[in-house]
Amino acid sequence: MKEHQAVATLYVPNEEKSRLWKAAIKWPLYSVAVMPVLLGAGWRIGAGLNIRIDQLIGFLLASVLLLIWENLTNDLFDADTGIDQLSKPHSVVALLGKRQPVRHLAYLALSLGLLLILLLAIKSTLQVLFLVVGSCILGYLYQGPPFRLGYQGLGEPLCWLAFGPLATAAALLVLSPIESLDSGIPWGTATSLGAGPALATTLVLFCSHFHQVANDKAHGKKSPLVLLGTRRSASLVPWLIGISLLLEIIPILQGLWPITALLGLIGLPTGISLARLLNHYHNNPERISGSKFIALRFQALNGFGLSLGLAIGPILGSSVIN
Repeated sequence: MKEHQAVATLYVPNEEKSRLWKAAIKWPLYSVAVMPVLLGAGWRIGAGLNIRIDQLIGFLLASVLLLIWENLTNDLFDADTGIDQLSKPHSVVALLGKRQPVRHLAYLALSLGLLLILLLAIKSTLQVLFLVVGSCILGYLYQGPPFRLGYQGLGEPLCWLAFGPLATAAALLVLSPIESLDSGIPWGTATSLGAGPALATTLVLFCSHFHQVANDKAHGKKSPLVLLGTRRSASLVPWLIGISLLLEIIPILQGLWPITALLGLIGLPTGISLARLLNHYHNNPERISGSKFIALRFQALNGFGLSLGLAIGPILGSSVIN
């Protein structure tokens, strides 16, 4: 798409432009970036293990920078296909009217994020760098040319892998003291800890398609909503919510996590509201345009609740079994 075609919202009134910029920044979305390391911290505290606060803060900052890169490059890649012209007036490319500044900012965020991850890895293990780079590669495969796997309906599995086992394993490693890093990548712990919250994150991506099915179909994007239709997709939402919570309850039933980890259920009322909304209005784009943000509220409440619940277990005499 040529530069002058990306100015759909460049000349809107200032009040409207302010609203669009808030939508473009999407600050609530950054709960998905910080969740893996918060879960890792909660798990380690609950197991009576030390965490490295400097590494925690560094990983939080790096995660935010890398998600900024992901969001900006997604706007760039969608501008190339034209899919955002009608359905996303808050695209940063459309708001600026130029792609070059967006590209520069995106790759500055990527460079700073990876540099910070490298510094954190040097202070722990280089496996952290490899895991995070792996997550970034999955993020690129999602929208980046020539792959654009999100256009083939594969965005959700890529999202789960990136924010689940990969990011959670990196977080567990980066928080651990150097002397305890000889046992390799903690795949088992990372998968059990990250599986449910990562599915909640994947639900956010899934729900972002509901209001733009017609536009996705017109541009050849075979999202799950295009492939399944809105009715069947809406019927899957309660299952996704239920499975994400079940994956968090199973370790409690096994005695591996403290009963306080049930604090993750604090997101359940929001999940029920989301399921009801989509069940009633799945084919009404205007009524469900905000469903992604309801899913994001479920993800944030569930993840923060689980992290806190794991951490406070020892206070009540019930610890994480390491």
